[in-house]
Amino acid sequence: MAGSEKTGPNLTRRRMLLAGAAAAAGFGYWWQRRQPPDHDYPRLTAAQAFVQAQAGEIILVDIRTPREWRASGVPAGSHQIDMRREDFIDALQAVAGPDLAAPVALICARGVRSARITLKLAEAGYTNVIDVPEGMLGSAAGMGWIAGNLPVARWNG
Repeated sequence: MAGSEKTGPNLTRRRMLLAGAAAAAGFGYWWQRRQPPDHDYPRLTAAQAFVQAQAGEIILVDIRTPREWRASGVPAGSHQIDMRREDFIDALQAVAGPDLAAPVALICARGVRSARITLKLAEAGYTNVIDVPEGMLGSAAGMGWIAGNLPVARWNG
């Protein structure tokens, strides 16, 4: 009996340590997936993106999902292209034209996906990709489009 009493608590401690380690690893993965990748490409605040899109200086592309567009609306003056589309580049070229130097600014919810797609477009040869890291909902980069009281249009998809 004494041996089983000793094994029981040790086994429980071991399980608790393993469970804690698994939880920490899971949290680490979750946290890392929600951090925008670092890049050296230009960035705009949501307000700057709005002004430049209205002036025709940039092509503002909302890369979120239709569900997100429905829930919060879309930035006024933006083009909506779901980043998950298999033909994302073709859809982007339909909006921005074939010139890979066209100024394309990307916005998502909180700046993580826009940073990732900024890097992907640069890999695809785009030379004037701009990230809007505040996103629609705000991030560490700033308050975001909605909290900044910038115009939002209803998505009609």
